[in-house]
Amino acid sequence: MDIAKKKKASIRSGKKKAGPGYKSKIKMKKAKSDYYDFNLVAVIILIMCFGLIMLYSTSSYMAQINEGDDMFYFKKQAMYSIGCLVLAIIVSYFDYHILAKFPFVIYVVAAVLMVLVKTPLGVTSHGARRWLKLGVQFQPAEIAKIAVIITLSYLIVKMGKRVETLKATMVLLGMGGIQALFAYVFTDNLSTAMIILGITVGLVFIAHPKTKPFVILAVVAVILVAILVYSLSHMDQSSNFRLRRIQVWLHPEDYASGDGYQTLQALYAIGSGGFFGRGLGNSIQKLGSVPEAQNDMIFSIICEELGIFGAIMVLALFGYLLYRLFFVAQNAPDMFGSLLVSGVFVHIALQVIMNVAVVLNIMPNTGVTLPFISYGGTSILFLMAEMGLALSVARQIKFQEPEFIL
Repeated sequence: MDIAKKKKASIRSGKKKAGPGYKSKIKMKKAKSDYYDFNLVAVIILIMCFGLIMLYSTSSYMAQINEGDDMFYFKKQAMYSIGCLVLAIIVSYFDYHILAKFPFVIYVVAAVLMVLVKTPLGVTSHGARRWLKLGVQFQPAEIAKIAVIITLSYLIVKMGKRVETLKATMVLLGMGGIQALFAYVFTDNLSTAMIILGITVGLVFIAHPKTKPFVILAVVAVILVAILVYSLSHMDQSSNFRLRRIQVWLHPEDYASGDGYQTLQALYAIGSGGFFGRGLGNSIQKLGSVPEAQNDMIFSIICEELGIFGAIMVLALFGYLLYRLFFVAQNAPDMFGSLLVSGVFVHIALQVIMNVAVVLNIMPNTGVTLPFISYGGTSILFLMAEMGLALSVARQIKFQEPEFIL
């Protein structure tokens, strides 16, 4: 009788001991949405700090010659980077779903700002009219990249299963294509237009359930490019500077004293670096041989000073950054968040690939900067805004934690 009473008392009090007659149960408990991707933040800071070190090493000599201060470019970029990093952290605490309330406003504003470049508000620098001065000077084409990511993500979610129809695909490609056309026509920026178009195709490819049409499109594009390249390689020097860039890419040695000068000097820098490089700060090509080395050609100085080993480390950092973005996109709480981060992923990947390909002369010169490393306030501002957007999506990831009940 005493044993029976003790059993009943233990059951009522919930202190039931596990024994041969009992089985443990696992209950899944939802975790709070307090996740923060510190790995993503860490790799951003690491790339940014490395970029500042290389920027100083690359630009100090020419900054001293031209500006009288060897830290001229470094101080400006450090100020931009720190300010933009703080901005990214602030943006990460906003709910990214707010963007779904006015995607077309962002889209139209981006287009209008690019049109304004052709007005007296536009600013010409380095022979190109791509900047706009509204209190501060910036490139409106950079806003177009974010506008396309937000607008297409919203449209794809709204379309749902209809996204696989030809009409929906054409609408999405058209929306991205218009921004790319505006970037080319009003800011005369073909490289940014190509990136915007690449982001558009990338998002449509991710959302579309069929792969075959994209494979066919890619094969056709490769054939057309091959025909164009073959034609240009068998004709005299073109008067069009974009077509001439392709001719320079094919035979840079024939234009060594002109359009091919920068490309050849960058290749000399890479070749002289060897596997471990000349050592940090010991580049010879940065002493005026590579024009504007702190901008889109900074990767060549990295190769000269740190060698192939240093170049691989840089690419590994970008690879890890892309992995973290992929992780966030895969675990995003909804399709809109997943597509936003996927768009950022495509943008970063395209820009890194294009910059490195140009420096190695794998593709014609496009003037695309290396993200977080090349000098430029507008570039770092909008890149950090995209990182803040990705962190905002990451903060709403909800993981399920197992709760063991005996």
